[in-house]
Amino acid sequence: MNEQLKYGVADNTFQAVGGQPGVTQLVGHFYDIMSSEQEYLGIWNLHPKGNVESRDRLARFLCAWMGGPRLYKEKYGPISIPGVHAHLTIGEYERDQWLACMHKALLIMDYDQALVDYLMRQLAVPAERIFQRCQKALTDK
Repeated sequence: MNEQLKYGVADNTFQAVGGQPGVTQLVGHFYDIMSSEQEYLGIWNLHPKGNVESRDRLARFLCAWMGGPRLYKEKYGPISIPGVHAHLTIGEYERDQWLACMHKALLIMDYDQALVDYLMRQLAVPAERIFQRCQKALTDK
């Protein structure tokens, strides 16, 4: 990695993944893996089938999350990632499956290993928040 390029600063992460086309491609791989590999069918079944909007929402969210344009907010308004998922039953297994599926998608993109490692550490944060929110929702019922 170039010494001047620091992931998580300005739009460096967004640029490192290839901008909006790179994010869109990553999300495509993620959903393709999730929908076609037996080990991910549990988390796939949490998504509306054939829902193009789910892909669009994730891609738009990731653009801003990686320091790029706030495309999600432009189209869908403000978001609370844990809140959006609170109605689902997401346990440790689902959280870990989501992360494993995203890891496979990142590897397909053939990114530098330092970028993959950085993204996986960062993606673990919202994944854990979603897990915690879903667990709280279960105990509040």
